[in-house]
Amino acid sequence: MQTETVLYIILSGIIALLVALFQYKYKTKHRRTLSIAFSFLRFLSVFAMLLLLVNPKFDQIKVFTEKPNLIVAVDNSNSIKHLSQVENVNKTLESIKNNVELTKKFDIEYFRFNEDIENSTILDFESRGTDIDKALNQISDIYKNDIAPVVLISDGNQTFGNDYAVSNTYSQPVYPIILGDTITYTDLQVKQLNVNKYAFLKNRFPVEAILLYQGNVDVTSRLTVIANGKSVFNKTINFSKENNSEIIQFTLPANKVGVRSYTARLEPIQTEKNTINNSKKFAVEAIDQKTKIALVSDMIHPDIGALKKSIESNEQRSVSILNPYEILNQINDFQLIILYQPNNKFKRLYQNLEKESVNTFTIIGTKTALGFLNNTVEVFSQESTGQTEDFQPKVNLNFSPFLVEDISFETFPPLLGPFGASKFSVPYETLLEKTVLGIDKNEPLLATLEHNSRREAVLFGENIWRWRAQSFMNEKSFSDFDNFMGKLVQYLASNKRKSRLTVEYESFYTGSSNIILKAQIFDKNYEFDARQSLDLILENIVSKEKQVLPFVLKNNNYQVDLSGLNPSKYNFTVRSKGENISKSGSFEVLEYNIEQQFLNADVTKLQQLATNTNGKAYFSNAVDALISDLLSNESYKTIQKSNKNTIPLIDWKFLLGIILLSLSAEWFLRKYNGLI
Repeated sequence: MQTETVLYIILSGIIALLVALFQYKYKTKHRRTLSIAFSFLRFLSVFAMLLLLVNPKFDQIKVFTEKPNLIVAVDNSNSIKHLSQVENVNKTLESIKNNVELTKKFDIEYFRFNEDIENSTILDFESRGTDIDKALNQISDIYKNDIAPVVLISDGNQTFGNDYAVSNTYSQPVYPIILGDTITYTDLQVKQLNVNKYAFLKNRFPVEAILLYQGNVDVTSRLTVIANGKSVFNKTINFSKENNSEIIQFTLPANKVGVRSYTARLEPIQTEKNTINNSKKFAVEAIDQKTKIALVSDMIHPDIGALKKSIESNEQRSVSILNPYEILNQINDFQLIILYQPNNKFKRLYQNLEKESVNTFTIIGTKTALGFLNNTVEVFSQESTGQTEDFQPKVNLNFSPFLVEDISFETFPPLLGPFGASKFSVPYETLLEKTVLGIDKNEPLLATLEHNSRREAVLFGENIWRWRAQSFMNEKSFSDFDNFMGKLVQYLASNKRKSRLTVEYESFYTGSSNIILKAQIFDKNYEFDARQSLDLILENIVSKEKQVLPFVLKNNNYQVDLSGLNPSKYNFTVRSKGENISKSGSFEVLEYNIEQQFLNADVTKLQQLATNTNGKAYFSNAVDALISDLLSNESYKTIQKSNKNTIPLIDWKFLLGIILLSLSAEWFLRKYNGLI
């Protein structure tokens, strides 16, 4: 408390005392006892009120102790059960929970993890994926300002995410408890199958199989590929300690349209412990035609190469780059023609396109002859001002012709296009809108339209290659941008009538992948209808079991998560409760559990993780040693902390009570003695 405040308090006491003595001592006629009582009560009241005016502040210090945290993270993936380590997990948890000294020293928190992490000790070991890196990063984020060593109970086998053994982002020391043994078993494994998802009818498609062997003696096995119970390929493979891997390349015929499942199997040897990883399933969808697309340009530009690579990322499509004269006699060979920055040389081509009613995708840029284009094309026009502008994209979530997702368009660099208004003489749909410096222009950057049984799209900007590059920087993959272009091309290459209900799904899924069906439903004006209620009627073709699942609205589409479906073939129907609209399809879930491909614990990575985080690795039979080390570690001590709060006197409610009590007592005494 400051000296000035102390002086004010002393002065308040003096003033209160003088007031009390003046009123009840100076020229008073009361009895001595009453005068003393009245003086004391008046002094108390005045002094308390003066103290409120001074309002001194007092420091309140609370001392408390804070124990360090101990995080126990348990692997809940299926590989724990596959390696017969469930009992070791339960024993380890019991040892930690029942140790009184450990409970006294630490605040213990329990987590389970697989693809995600949860604050729970309920374990079923059914998950088909493990992301150790994600679990450790989330724990580090939660306890970044605390002392919180991590006991990681795991076999170290990871199926998702970044390599946890080399990461330097963990802020806490990690003490792995290794589940599984280090004995080297003789093992054959179909490590990987490389095959395209699509093949063309009556063609042969390539398959590449990567086979691994673990052992010290020479062995012979046979690789067999089976389809519909029949062998379609087989080959004898020899392995040794030195020659412990083989890459086998072969082709298979695509004789029937549709999805066909195959099983690649390595014949097991007698001493093999794990035979589940000897086989792997794959599927190929045979199609009877390939979408052919012509990219017509009279110039060289990076956009041309980017468009070709993006469109051809789907094996069902091929792109031919031609000039405006080469294509004149080939127009009917293509389902879609992309017109890149057309000029006067495109005159005859436009005449033939109108005559043959071919679908087009026009890309307008700084080299486009706008005067020619406006005089030639009837359905749209672009104002010619001789100036250019940078336009950034903004996705229109109400776009109805096909299902579109926002692939972080706001992060994409702007396209360079002609400055000026664009006009359409027929109805159109805006897929991407123009924005300049964050301001909406209310003009389309990418639009689609349908007229006279033709489908067209117009992009009012060049340098789309930058979008593909930015998409790779965002996601470390071209797939998001390529899928976006694929949907646009698929829509433009077809002349099917627009449907009010669209469903997006794959023909087949592997058992370890996420299975999510997406749907969109539109009203009679083909605007996205978020008021509808959609159901999925799913039937297992083999077991005949049916179930009805609701779709959940998410952004501009409805979704249902079918992850965890048993391997089988399924038929489905998507129906609207509000209207008599439905759509059906089928898909197949292939049997594959990546968690059952492991034979041992990954001891090396777990020990490397412990070293990198200043922890220590233990096997499951050395839990007592771990507990002893945690208890004796001087870094993990209970810390005494204090909180200092400065409290003003005016917040002390008891003072107000004292004032009321003293004034009331004084009034009551005066009234009782007939002085009022």
